[in-house]
Amino acid sequence: MTPEQLSSTVRDALVALVADGSLALADADLPSAVTIERPRQKGHGDYATNVALQLAKKAGTNPRALATLLAERLGSTDGVAGVEIAGPGFLNITVDAGAQGKVAADIVAAGAAYGRSRTLDGLKVNVEFISANPTGPLHLGHTRWAVLGDAIGRVLDAAGAEVTREFYINDRGVQMNHFADSIIAAALGQPAPEDGYAGAYVAELATAVEAARPGIFDLPADERRTAVRAEGYALQLREQQEQLEAFQTHFDVWFSEMSLHESGSVPDTLARLKDLGHVYESEGALFMRTTDFGDDKDRVLIKSDGELTYFASDTAYYLNKRARGFDRCLYLLGADHHGYVNRLRAMAACVGDDPDQTLDVLIGQLVKILREGVEVKLSKRKGTIVTLTELADEIGVDALRYSLARYPADSPLTLDIAEITRASADNPVYYVQYAHARTCRMIANATDLGMRLPDALGDDFDAALLSHERDGQLLRALAEFPRVVAAAAELREPHRVARYLEDTASVFNKWYDTKECRMLPQGDEPVSPTNEARLVLVHAVRQVVANGLGLLGVSAPERM
Repeated sequence: MTPEQLSSTVRDALVALVADGSLALADADLPSAVTIERPRQKGHGDYATNVALQLAKKAGTNPRALATLLAERLGSTDGVAGVEIAGPGFLNITVDAGAQGKVAADIVAAGAAYGRSRTLDGLKVNVEFISANPTGPLHLGHTRWAVLGDAIGRVLDAAGAEVTREFYINDRGVQMNHFADSIIAAALGQPAPEDGYAGAYVAELATAVEAARPGIFDLPADERRTAVRAEGYALQLREQQEQLEAFQTHFDVWFSEMSLHESGSVPDTLARLKDLGHVYESEGALFMRTTDFGDDKDRVLIKSDGELTYFASDTAYYLNKRARGFDRCLYLLGADHHGYVNRLRAMAACVGDDPDQTLDVLIGQLVKILREGVEVKLSKRKGTIVTLTELADEIGVDALRYSLARYPADSPLTLDIAEITRASADNPVYYVQYAHARTCRMIANATDLGMRLPDALGDDFDAALLSHERDGQLLRALAEFPRVVAAAAELREPHRVARYLEDTASVFNKWYDTKECRMLPQGDEPVSPTNEARLVLVHAVRQVVANGLGLLGVSAPERM
């Protein structure tokens, strides 16, 4: 019995008490779902609920009296072995072994779908992350968002939301001219221009641009810059796309900032803001009155020299997302973007939206990488960058992704290459992946012994045989997975999945080390129904760990 199933059971008991007149409670006061929690102290049952305390006043009774009614009703319910009343009216519920053991069967039957839900069904979400300039390789500054943005998209999808992962290409502005000028300088053997880009990758790009379009550097200056900018942009963007796909980060949409201007979206946005009365002119510049909605100052849309600001593009881009039907727009921004939160919220309010309903902004903190105790420094412009690809090659895609995913976005992070690549139980990614590999080895050994997986939904699987205390602990851990995924999606916190996997791997290893819970028969012992019941449990563990790792974009190896 999962927490969700027990929640339904308790609610059904409340409905029955109301129906037979034992409880005076209006239908509107009945909770849509009863909160079920794991007790903190051993011996307080498998699950607990405080529903009696929540409803007693509405029912015109005291919590303990209501708890007594519920305990009597639940005590005669299939799957419930016992109910105890604690304190002022808490209910501690013990589930019988058969109902608890059925969790393993449910997991095996659900397979890759276990953990998925419809809690966010109907919600259309745009997740925008990384959003780099196409002027160089992706580096560590982008790597954390490559992991977290992708993982957030995965958990949102698992919770039933319709998710679009989007990369906003910052391909408009003076940096693109600086980029072109840097490539030209490298091709002509000249030093990088002021505010330009340096580094080996620029010289490599110059060679690639010449190969793609021979003679391009012999064109007249203005024509050459335009042509080199286009060729360099295409080559660098393609490299970013290939880097991210190799890093298991997929984008559904690559959205060009320039396309907003070419399509007329920016002028249309300015016209809409004027109609809504949220813009004004001052000293030759056009401002959006964002202070009306909590911003610390009004934002410039058009400078006094007639140049559009990034904020004008940002506003048009937000409206473009909303016009594409997204209910919520999720932005993942770097540590230096704290000031963007209020201005984005004010911008959404200026165009007539409620930012609490349509906008989420996550600010990520910096990541430091240590190699032999020394921080690896990064600088795209100085050419001393360590690229995402170099990091993934040195650390490994799985180790790097997992290590970045297991911490909240707003937590500053220092990763030591030696520690996160160590093949030991002290390394969380190794610990979790090893648990999956161990289940695979156990299943292979069972197959070699001629053991068969009983029909988990049929009569030959006796769930009640999973009756050892360690069986119950492991089953309850597995039963929590759907709730963890739903919470990770609701809170945009995929690190909850990683920490859950580590806890569950620990419970599994303790179960594995318990002599009385051996899955394989010993010596000449025949294969028993209990052995086969535990084979179902091992299959369930394998499925949950694989599903959880998949939500983080991390592989589930069969051997290590």
